[in-house]
Amino acid sequence: MGEEYICNLCLCCKPIVREGYFYELDEFADRPPAQSPCSLFRSKLWEKAPCAKPPPNGGGWLRSTPSNQEDRVTSASCLMGKTAIVTGANSGIGYQTVLNLASRGCRVIMADVADMTKSKAKVIEYTNNPNIVTKFLDLASLQSVRDFASDVIKSEDRLDMLINNAGIFITKENRTNDGLHPVMQINYFGPFLLIHLLIDLLKKTAPSRIVSTSSSVAFFNNLSIDNLNFNDKSGRFIDRFRGYGNSKFALIIASDIIAERLKGTGVTCNTIHPGYVATPIMPKLYSVTENIFLNTLIRWYWMIYTKCPWEGSQTLVHVALSKKLEKVIGKYFWDCKPFIKPWGANNKRFCNQIWQATEQIVSLKPEEKL
Repeated sequence: MGEEYICNLCLCCKPIVREGYFYELDEFADRPPAQSPCSLFRSKLWEKAPCAKPPPNGGGWLRSTPSNQEDRVTSASCLMGKTAIVTGANSGIGYQTVLNLASRGCRVIMADVADMTKSKAKVIEYTNNPNIVTKFLDLASLQSVRDFASDVIKSEDRLDMLINNAGIFITKENRTNDGLHPVMQINYFGPFLLIHLLIDLLKKTAPSRIVSTSSSVAFFNNLSIDNLNFNDKSGRFIDRFRGYGNSKFALIIASDIIAERLKGTGVTCNTIHPGYVATPIMPKLYSVTENIFLNTLIRWYWMIYTKCPWEGSQTLVHVALSKKLEKVIGKYFWDCKPFIKPWGANNKRFCNQIWQATEQIVSLKPEEKL
């Protein structure tokens, strides 16, 4: 492994403790001691990249870092030879996910609409893993999704993990160039199309996994066939809030159907709720919300209660890596544990209607359908 590349969490390591936090790897306690190269690198990573560890007080003021490990990644999986795509990889949860995967030796394709030059350089610096690639992906454009998928298929011979993390909360815009609502397109229609376009590569690499970031706001949806591509004319916060919930609920519905249709292929599909996380979504929310009282309330909630992005990435990484979940499909995870789904997720007739309407909206070709 030497100086050029050191895997962060490969199985030769015994867990070490730093600032009250440790990876719970008791099953590997008989491995070489903490002075192994990988453990030394892990310490180096923590010193250089504070974003890769939980801060002393978590995210908000009232959130202390939990003492138990049940809501954290405990997998010791080494990802040398594996390839992952992470959307929304430039910041927040996506960036932390990239950092975690890269530190395990994974080849990571960072996909985002933003310039990722600096974030890529930081990942390489913190992990000593040069196998990091950036690709432009604008989920607000169906053509961009197709171009991205085509590029990946041409350049990659395997895909072990597709992590759909990118998303937005609310926006002032009401329509994209495709005639779709931006929140629905970025959070749902775009990932739906992307999964379909990359499914053959995922099957080729099986066992492989698809993990998508949903939200607890999915429980506050009013999704129907009529408002699948909703028209935000009122501009009211409650309507925009429900629109976000609709996009995240639709993502759960689609993921469940994909999981069912991929049975026997070795490709699993699940969704997660990352928690209430202080990410770049929040400042953007302020610029859209014009109600001063509501704006102030959101700001205080963010400062006091939210998780930091590192904590927010834990469930996402857990579902992408845990060997205990190799054959688990169609589940919704919260704090690394399965959780109940929003009402309506088990209504097969309704879910199939949403699925069929989505196929038409994203213009799936017959050969692209599952």
